[in-house]
Amino acid sequence: MRLRRPLAAAAALAATAALTLAGCASDDAPESDQSAASGNVRSEPTDEFPITIEHALGETVIEKAPERVATWGWGSTEASIAAGVYPVAVAEQIYTVGEDALLPWVEDAYDEDGVDKPAILSDPEGGSTVPYEEFVEAKPDLIVAPYSGLTQEQYDVLSDIAPVVAYPDAPWTTTWQDTITLTAQALGRSDAGDQVLGDIDDFVAEKAAEHPEFAGKTFAAIYDDPAKGIVSVYTPSDPRTVFLEGLGVKNAPSVTELDTSNGSFYYDLSYEELDKLDSDFVISYSASEEAAQAFDDNKDLQAIPAVKAGKVVKVVGTAEVSAVSPPTALSVYWENGLPALVDSMAEVLGD
Repeated sequence: MRLRRPLAAAAALAATAALTLAGCASDDAPESDQSAASGNVRSEPTDEFPITIEHALGETVIEKAPERVATWGWGSTEASIAAGVYPVAVAEQIYTVGEDALLPWVEDAYDEDGVDKPAILSDPEGGSTVPYEEFVEAKPDLIVAPYSGLTQEQYDVLSDIAPVVAYPDAPWTTTWQDTITLTAQALGRSDAGDQVLGDIDDFVAEKAAEHPEFAGKTFAAIYDDPAKGIVSVYTPSDPRTVFLEGLGVKNAPSVTELDTSNGSFYYDLSYEELDKLDSDFVISYSASEEAAQAFDDNKDLQAIPAVKAGKVVKVVGTAEVSAVSPPTALSVYWENGLPALVDSMAEVLGD
């Protein structure tokens, strides 16, 4: 994921006008829709309503336990499912699985529990535009987007449809833990959120215990863009790198020393500076086998000390990259996600 472009204010105002006309319809969901909602709810709330959540774009009050949840951005779909509420509408993931498709671990969850698949909310530009009319059609009573790029204009318009929970600090920087916690709180299921986090902590701790050779090793997580002659380096603000530290490894000091992002989740490093990116190993993310091969063939990358030493952990494939970028309440257990990444790290660090 890269930085998102802000939505033009004029477009937001136009959408607001359209939603005003549709507002009455969204308040009066057909009885069949209301009864269908119960099939999406698989656990009882444990918290007392109303619930108030403060975030970077405002303060959201959730008056009663939501049943028709829509999710936007990354990770909140899985967090909602793990807490016991299957969303009725989710953002499409063009990069990972293409148009009108569900992430493999999300689809597995719906199939295993026999829940009707959610509506897919159009998101061809990674959050730059928001399909307001599709949100209206889904009739949500809550919109959860703690790890997203929502602008203030987008948030304001969506808030005319249903309560919206946005990110606590900055776009696309919410930790995977906070994504789960905020989603569970918004659903009135804080206890379930705590359980999900505890289970993941135990799972990661088991992996770390199995690989004591990880302890203290430094890494740089990167994405090569040969067409531009740059390498994108993911910063310690990026949830994918924070998560990896639970395995015992840590961001290399050089990652912070070279950081020009001003608090963002990545920065670009020119090929001329690659020799400064010093670490015990690098993690390279590639969307395809062809891109991974291009990484191997790119002689400029030999300037990176770990690459020259052959200490490269590869994550290849859109679903595979997405599963750990950052991981979610469900993708963390997907066999081609963290388990495969751990195996690759063990192979590289065990040499």
